[in-house]
Amino acid sequence: MTRFALISVSDKTGVVDFARALTEMGISILSTGGTAELLAQNGIAVTEVADYTGFPEMLDGRVKTLHPKVHGGILARRDLDSHTTAIASQGISTIDMVVVNLYPFQQTIAAPECTLEDAVENIDIGGPAMLRSAAKNYRDVTVICDPADYAQVLQEMKNNGGALTENSRFDLARKTFFHTAQYDGAIANYLSSLGEDKEHTARSFYPRTLNLHFEKVQEMRYGENPHQSAAFYRERSVPHGTLADYTQLQGKELSYNNISDADAAWECVKTFDEPACVIIKHANPCGVAVGNDPKDAYERALQTDPEAAFGGIIAFNRELDKNAAEEASKLFVEVLIAPAFSPEARAIFSGKKNVRLLEIPLGKDLNEYEVKRVGGGLLLQSPDATNIAVPDLKVVTKKQPDNRAMQDMLFAWRVAKFVKSNAIVFCRDGMTLAIGAGQMSRVDAARTAVMKAKNAGLSLAGTAVASDAFFPFRDGLDIVANAGATSIIQPGGSIRDQEIIDAADERGLTMAFTAIRHFRH
Repeated sequence: MTRFALISVSDKTGVVDFARALTEMGISILSTGGTAELLAQNGIAVTEVADYTGFPEMLDGRVKTLHPKVHGGILARRDLDSHTTAIASQGISTIDMVVVNLYPFQQTIAAPECTLEDAVENIDIGGPAMLRSAAKNYRDVTVICDPADYAQVLQEMKNNGGALTENSRFDLARKTFFHTAQYDGAIANYLSSLGEDKEHTARSFYPRTLNLHFEKVQEMRYGENPHQSAAFYRERSVPHGTLADYTQLQGKELSYNNISDADAAWECVKTFDEPACVIIKHANPCGVAVGNDPKDAYERALQTDPEAAFGGIIAFNRELDKNAAEEASKLFVEVLIAPAFSPEARAIFSGKKNVRLLEIPLGKDLNEYEVKRVGGGLLLQSPDATNIAVPDLKVVTKKQPDNRAMQDMLFAWRVAKFVKSNAIVFCRDGMTLAIGAGQMSRVDAARTAVMKAKNAGLSLAGTAVASDAFFPFRDGLDIVANAGATSIIQPGGSIRDQEIIDAADERGLTMAFTAIRHFRH
C-alpha cells in the first residue's frame, strides 16, 4: 500500500493530474523545487523535500535529495526488522513511490550553441540516485521514470487497493535501469567525443567509448537459418520513418530475413519522389520502377525479374490502394510495405493471413550510425546518404546525354546504391530492366545482368547502365554496350579511366562520372 510518493521531474507532462490522483487515494506527496511549486500552484498538497529533511537545497540545486531521510526511506527493506528499526530510530518514513525523470542532457547537447559547461550542468546526480535506489528496492517501492506509465500505474492501483503487484514493480524497475544506463551512456559518449580543447562544436562523430542501447521487440523462430537463434531490437527513440517505426497490420511474425530484406526495400523506395515500387529478394533489388500510380509502378518493377520476385518483399512509397493490391495479391509475397493501406487493400489481403502488411510513415531520418559486428568488435560508419543530381555529374565522353539519357542514368545510379557489390544496373524510362548483383568481378556482374534480361525476354536497347564502382578494364563496358546500352554512369577514379573513356567514345556511348562510389557489402 502506497503512503508516501516522492515526485521530482524535469519533464512535467501529466504530472499534475497524476499527483492529484495520488492524493485522492490518500497518498502524501514529497517534492522538490519547480515540481513542488507547480503542484502547489494547482492546489495539490505537497511537502518540500527540504522541509522533510530539515536540510535546504544548496549549490544551485546540485544538492537537494542526497540525504539519508530520502534514500533511507527508499532503500529500507520492509521485511527486515533491522531496517525498519534503524529508520524509525532516525525519524525516517518509508517512501513507497518514486516518480523521477532526469535533466534533459541529450536535448541540451543537441543544441548547436551548447557548451561543455551547459552539458555538465545538465548531468543529473540526485535523479539517477533516487531512481536506482527505488529500482533496487522494487519489492517495496514503485519507481516511475516515464510519464507514459502514469495511466497504467493509476489504473492498477485503483484495481488493487492502492498497490501494484510485485511483477508490475519489477517491470518498472527493469525499465528504470535501462533508462539510467541509457542516460549515463549518452553522457559517456558525449564527453569521450570531445577533444583536448573540449570544444562542443569540434567533437568527434566517433567517441572514444561507445554506448548503444536497444530494446527487444521480439524473439524469432530462428535466424538466417533454422539452426540459428535470433531477436530484433530497436532504438528507444526510433528515427522517424525508419523500418523499426513499423506497425504490423496483419500476417505471421516477422522473421530475421524478413526484417533484413524489408529494411533494404524501404530504404530504397523512400528515396523516390514519384510513386515507386521496389521488390527485394535476399537483400538485393530484383525490380525497381516509378510510375503514374502504385499499380503502374508495381507492374513495371515486376517485369525486371518476375521469377526472383516470387516470395520477395515489396515496398511502395504511396498508400497501397485497391488497384495495386489486386495486382500484388497475384504474386506470392512475404511482406508488403507502404506508408498506408486503403480499406479495400486490407480487405484484399485479409484472406491471405500469412502475408505481413507493414505500415511505416514516410520520413527522411537516417540511423546515426551504420553498425556491423565483426569478431571482437564493431565497424561503424556514417550512412550512405549521398544522392547525385545533374550538376554533380561530369560528362567525360564526346557524346553528350540528352534529357532522357540523363534521367535514366540518375535513376540507375539511385538503384545501384542499394544493390550488393559488385553491381551493374540497366534502366530505361524509370524502371530497371536487368540487375547484376553481388558478383566477385564487375565483368561477371555485367554478364549476369545481361543473362537475366535475356531470360526475362527484355530488350536492353537504349538503356542506361550504372556501375557502383569504376570499370577497371574495358571488358565490362563492351559487354553492356553489346547488350544495347547507350549511356553509362559510374564513379570514375581508375588508373585506366582514359582507356574506358576512349572505349566509350569508340562505341558511341555517353558516359558520366559521379566521383562517388556506392559499395554495399
